[in-house]
Amino acid sequence: MNRSLQQRESFLGWSLVLPSALVILSLILYPIVSNVISSFFDVSLAEKDTFIGLENYKNVINDISFWKAVLITVIYVVLTTLGTALVGLGVALVMNREFPLRGLIRSLILLPYVAPVFSVVYAWKFIFDPVNGIFMDLTVEKLGIFSERFNLIGNPDTVIWVAVIFSIWKYFPFTYLMILSRLQAIDNNLYEAAEVDGASSWQQFKYITLPELYFIIGSIVLLRVIWNFNKFEDIYLLTENLKVLSIYTYFKAFVGIIDLGQGSALVILQFALLIVFIMIYLKKVLKW
Repeated sequence: MNRSLQQRESFLGWSLVLPSALVILSLILYPIVSNVISSFFDVSLAEKDTFIGLENYKNVINDISFWKAVLITVIYVVLTTLGTALVGLGVALVMNREFPLRGLIRSLILLPYVAPVFSVVYAWKFIFDPVNGIFMDLTVEKLGIFSERFNLIGNPDTVIWVAVIFSIWKYFPFTYLMILSRLQAIDNNLYEAAEVDGASSWQQFKYITLPELYFIIGSIVLLRVIWNFNKFEDIYLLTENLKVLSIYTYFKAFVGIIDLGQGSALVILQFALLIVFIMIYLKKVLKW
């Protein structure tokens, strides 16, 4: 009787979950399968698609612009991920201490993360505008750091730094919030015992705080790498001069000479690079 009841409950659970699971899987699998198939064809909007095998992949790999986009993407992902992790950790450590108006300040820190990306991007574009922007007025006219005005966002050599700083400013609150929640769960008796044993603040941070934060920081870094590697809207709205892989793929597939076949090949290669990184990271860092 108990076994029959357990079987009925299991059947009911699967019956309730299966429709949603199938919808989610179809939404995930269909684009992947569709892109894999398209990557082996010369996709035409007017005529029938022509099978060309690995030609799209060969063209992508032999394109120097692709490898430049990979390099720029790696630099962008590394700098933004480390930046958000370090700034989030530092702010979380400060916000974990008692001081007046702490609750208000904790709330204000979240504003960059919850603010609409359209509004903050255009605010940043105004700040770095070479003619009317606050940054150029301050650094050229007021402080005299630079001798003349120049376009930080319009220059491909300097725009990456603006994009990195923007990403750190926009997304460090997420890291801060996750780390702060874990900090508040650490048993204070550990710190009290360490103080009794004569441990310094640095030793307490190194041997108590960091080990307790290892998994949460490792998970945050993984999530930020995935998000930053696929980042499109922030960079595209801020500038078209930063050719990370997502922007490069968009221009290759939909702008100018439209090449959906190579665009699909680029997406698959980007997906493969990310999967390889995730597998190595999970095994070496998170020990899964």
